[in-house]
Amino acid sequence: MGVSNFSVCVYCGSRFGADPAYRAEAAALGQALAEEGWQLVYGAGDVGLMGAVANAAQTAGGETFGVIPVHLLNHEVGKRDLTSFVVTETMHERKKVMFMNAHAIVVLPGGAGSLDEFFEVLTWRQLGLHEKPVFLLNTNGYWDPLIGLIDHVIDQGFADATLRGYVSVVADVATLRASLRDTLS
Repeated sequence: MGVSNFSVCVYCGSRFGADPAYRAEAAALGQALAEEGWQLVYGAGDVGLMGAVANAAQTAGGETFGVIPVHLLNHEVGKRDLTSFVVTETMHERKKVMFMNAHAIVVLPGGAGSLDEFFEVLTWRQLGLHEKPVFLLNTNGYWDPLIGLIDHVIDQGFADATLRGYVSVVADVATLRASLRDTLS
């Protein structure tokens, strides 16, 4: 059992994606968070990878903290049986509440919303606004093009090489779990 009152913000897709491994890793992450005694902070949806991670965390007895804007309650099927369920007025408030209630950020495969959330916390880190660890769960190489883009941005002089150091890329949940434990040491 890990450190209680440690919270992990998970950004991920509201769809399952094309590779069944995405869903399996999302469920494995939810279970791992619960087993460690770490709270899941996420977008409060009951669809796609969001639902997979939350349902697995709940099934394993974990604490869940969901945040959803009012306009997505129906679209993302707001999961009201969470330990904490917060409804915000806007997406900006959602992201702020999620970020403020987490000690680490994990980004699973996802679309434009997940990219938006990732780049916001990465930019804040680059600007020195936080020191929370940011992890990309690179299931079956999903984030390889993004990692290449970040390297390209650095190579082309639009960011210092330190930018790459603000993101830890992990291949699977077992590696992620160990890396999160290391942040607590």
